[in-house]
Amino acid sequence: MVLRENYLDKLWKYKDLQTIKVITGIRRCGKSTLLKQFQNKLIESGVDASQIVSLNFEELENESLLDYKALYSYLKSKLCVGKFIYFFLDEIQNVPFYEKAIDSLYVKDNVDIYITGSNAYLLSSEIATLLSGRYIEINMLPFSFKEYKEMMEQTDKQKAFADYMEHGGMPYAALIRKSTHGSDSDYIDGVFSTVLVNDVIEQNQRIKKSDSSKRNVSDIPLLKSISKYLSSVIGSPVSYKSIADYLSSNGRKTSHSTVCEYIQALEQSYLFYKADRMDVQGKTLFKQNQKYYIVDLGFRRHILAKQKYDIGFKLENIVYLELLRRDYEVHVGKIGTNEVDFVAFKDGAYSYFQVTASMLDEKTFNREITPLKNIKDNYSKVILTNDSLGLGDYNGIKVVNIVDWLLEDK
Repeated sequence: MVLRENYLDKLWKYKDLQTIKVITGIRRCGKSTLLKQFQNKLIESGVDASQIVSLNFEELENESLLDYKALYSYLKSKLCVGKFIYFFLDEIQNVPFYEKAIDSLYVKDNVDIYITGSNAYLLSSEIATLLSGRYIEINMLPFSFKEYKEMMEQTDKQKAFADYMEHGGMPYAALIRKSTHGSDSDYIDGVFSTVLVNDVIEQNQRIKKSDSSKRNVSDIPLLKSISKYLSSVIGSPVSYKSIADYLSSNGRKTSHSTVCEYIQALEQSYLFYKADRMDVQGKTLFKQNQKYYIVDLGFRRHILAKQKYDIGFKLENIVYLELLRRDYEVHVGKIGTNEVDFVAFKDGAYSYFQVTASMLDEKTFNREITPLKNIKDNYSKVILTNDSLGLGDYNGIKVVNIVDWLLEDK
């Protein structure tokens, strides 16, 4: 089992503090396993197993606790005077009004609460208002390349990276390929379908029942069409109108407002992540022509099963997700008529990244390095490439092999 050290360290940092730890992320990315790993770490540190209460709300035996009042009564019965009790509540978005139970439990002494969810409605504006100032969100992603390589026990890093680009990093899909040397296609298809039905359609129907003003996302073929379109234009700027026009021209008439609602629902299920465009000089955000990246390239391979892909966009997708793992706020940069692939912000400093499959061609080299040369500040500027030649420092602009960058200690 691969320890998700990055996420474990974050959870440990907040252990025993009066703050609710909320772990979000796409279904099957490893949230439940992370909770088990953290529970093991607690026990290794001296916490008694009786102090740990763990519930998964997708398990039938917990169906009676899907009522928030029953849940609160059960959790309250587990409290023990003078002892910390650690509550782990997995996929809690299945409990309507769960926040009322959590809010009441939170104010008790010696309580440490950890919850997970596969839909961003878990922290919708209404819920976030009730829990305001009381929680820290940790967004979890599938395996990084470093974790994937460890899982697959591959010594050849280039071969491992080629596999990672092809199959992605969903943990159980990797285990299937490793254990059976077979295909993970059926598994990925099942997860994708479950995300659309459970985490998009059903969750949005729950929202609709509680608030009639909210969107009604219920058309699975339309969701699939939009998912396919977004997957095909990874790394390219898009607008809701351009997507609506494309769908309409292909016989699926729809409005840009409907496209907006469906994309937001896909974002809330953590299938796609949006990167807004930023003016590098003024550090202001544009409201249009954002880019979208898919949470895992295994899903992209499934959605676009009969198409060939551009390796450059695959690399860009991998780098975007890695920057998120490293806790950067990530935007797409624009400077004059040029574009910088990523403007990453963390701890008060910016870093600029260009991503390209190869820099060996002189025209490509100039195209990639020119936007970074035009940035006049002294923040880090890096070009990530799949090349093994031509690496180094070019007047303060570093050219780095992408595989080595992904494997470096953060």
